[in-house]
Amino acid sequence: MPETSELADLYSAIEKSAGLHGVPYSHDKVRSVLTAYKDAVTAPHTMIAFRMGTGRRYESDVDWRFSVPQETDPYAVALANGLTESTDHPLHSLFAEVVERTDAVGHGIDFGASHGFKKIYVLYSPNDMEPLSTLADLPSMPKSLAGNYDFFARHGMGGKQLMMFALDYQHRTVNVYINGLSAESLTEQNLRSVFRDLELPEPSERLLKLGERAAGVYATLSWDSPKVERFCFTNVAKDPGDLPVPMEPKIKKFLASIPRRTPDDTFLYYVAMSSTGEELYKFQWYYRFPTWLNPMLQSDTAENQGN
Repeated sequence: MPETSELADLYSAIEKSAGLHGVPYSHDKVRSVLTAYKDAVTAPHTMIAFRMGTGRRYESDVDWRFSVPQETDPYAVALANGLTESTDHPLHSLFAEVVERTDAVGHGIDFGASHGFKKIYVLYSPNDMEPLSTLADLPSMPKSLAGNYDFFARHGMGGKQLMMFALDYQHRTVNVYINGLSAESLTEQNLRSVFRDLELPEPSERLLKLGERAAGVYATLSWDSPKVERFCFTNVAKDPGDLPVPMEPKIKKFLASIPRRTPDDTFLYYVAMSSTGEELYKFQWYYRFPTWLNPMLQSDTAENQGN
């Protein structure tokens, strides 16, 4: 792929992000992804973002992601370009089932500066989100989604609230991203109940403060366990001072040095607890922020965030 000045700047930013996080940069793996999806990456209205985090799961890479038009089949592109290989694992038949069953408005790709291709996202309209139940009975879906459906419904996540769905080809897991949470579902009492129901340790006060102001949540599930493997709360902000807790020092240091191209300061700050009881913190900022993204970051819980 001929490297325009803008594309060269993107490669440079990805390489710099790896150096700031202290992980190896694999130009070949990054190039394979950007070349495969070159039409999407170079389109002016494509969203491009980067994310780094703390904890064992996130210490080995810096993840980058970009949007892909609805008419593109991102899984077919990944197969055709050798980014993943089709196997008899149900993960490899799930994307087709999801897009046939639901009304996607777009897709996304996630890749690491070190490890290359990782995830495919399926995006839904913020004005017409999908009910979680639509996915639960798909033949290739992890049984843990249907098995935990009562948990999601009990805690105010069972309506038409599915904003996004992700398939992780590196870890063989899926994520369900849920917005439109009520104020009642984000009270301290209910949050503590969430962790009890998931059989996780008591959350820290830091986690609870971020959870109470969450714009959305996501859960990670796999084919290997009946339990929710990770549960995460997402905060949307424009300034670190808007957060109810200080930013993690490692994330703050990274933020001060990473190159960006967008004037919009919106960022996402995540706190998660894994099935091992480890609390994880992640940060996502935008390298390119198209205006169509704004409605997807709005939340019915804005009043809980003081906005």
